[in-house]
Amino acid sequence: MFIFFGIVFTVYGLINYYIIRRGLSVVPAEYKTIFLVVTIFIAASYIAGRVLENIWISPISIVLVWIGSFWLAIMTYTFLFLLVIDLFRLANHFLPFFPSFITGNVEQTKKTVAIIVGVLVLSSVAGGFINTKMIAIKKYSIDIKKSAGGLKSLNLAIASDLHLGTINSYEFMYKVGDKLNSMNPDLILLAGDIIDEDLGPVIKYDVGEHLKRLKAKYGVYAVTGNHEYIGGADPAVEYLHKHDINVIRDSVVKIDNAFYIVGREDRSSRQFGGKQRKELSDIMKEVDKSLPVIMMDHQPFNLEQAAQNGVDLQLSGHTHNGQLWPFNYIVEKVYELAWGYKVIGNTHYYVSCGVGGWGPPIRTGSRPEIINIKLNFVGDAN
Repeated sequence: MFIFFGIVFTVYGLINYYIIRRGLSVVPAEYKTIFLVVTIFIAASYIAGRVLENIWISPISIVLVWIGSFWLAIMTYTFLFLLVIDLFRLANHFLPFFPSFITGNVEQTKKTVAIIVGVLVLSSVAGGFINTKMIAIKKYSIDIKKSAGGLKSLNLAIASDLHLGTINSYEFMYKVGDKLNSMNPDLILLAGDIIDEDLGPVIKYDVGEHLKRLKAKYGVYAVTGNHEYIGGADPAVEYLHKHDINVIRDSVVKIDNAFYIVGREDRSSRQFGGKQRKELSDIMKEVDKSLPVIMMDHQPFNLEQAAQNGVDLQLSGHTHNGQLWPFNYIVEKVYELAWGYKVIGNTHYYVSCGVGGWGPPIRTGSRPEIINIKLNFVGDAN
């Protein structure tokens, strides 16, 4: 954990140092000190707010977290735009190609570029903030080649990566809950990262009231994600259980003698919790694979394991599809399935980009989503 956060804070510090250095080259001399102080304050506000809310949840901690959250997105896009500009400058140093109207008045060019970058960054952040409010509902109909007793179909409402906390709080959960309930689901499944690390804001603002409003014929089931472990998995799970969310941890639930739900502990349990999760093959020993098997595994690694162990549908999240463009291209290289639907053998997979988000309340790579899957049980695969 110390290594992980050490790397994160080092990278964060270096990026902010780069932005400040580039900003100081444009800001007039009489405003440099103000610019430096304000930028350092804003850059430190997210970390300060998250630390403070563990001690004292107050208007101060809320304001700091909100300022810092938006800065994360502003910082990201400022860094990317400046990096592109500096790469062009480097190329021009070795092979001059800039026209004279750029090189003729360097100071004016700097000011013009600064304005353009500022407009592009703020437009991207504003558009991404609006996008987070536009939750999409994705509908799928999937045939499972198994019988489920007398059950012919199953209506699933699925959400992942709610990241409930200071940013995604009471009103957010109210909206998500209404959308999930509107599907009249037989089963609601929450595929990890329900709590955004710190449980304090969730308790203070009674977000759990809206978790208890979730209604489905067979109940609401969930698995842990990496953020539950970063903030402390056991308290988070206890809170969810108290609010009618059944968290499945490396275990199996048989429902109505018709189908199974398998819940895997998040793979970060070893990194942040000091314990190794069970192998899927061990969990599946108690499963009658002639019945349909639905599995939730927050992080979509090693997809072939589900197919090898007779899982019919795997549901994951975690990737956010990068959340901020162009990071979606990076996650596509990391994961076999970074977002969307795929079939391997007889196993169906859906990786959600999430309905909430971590850090900035900004999405520029995809819309937040809730998934509505109708499973049709169409008989024996053999």
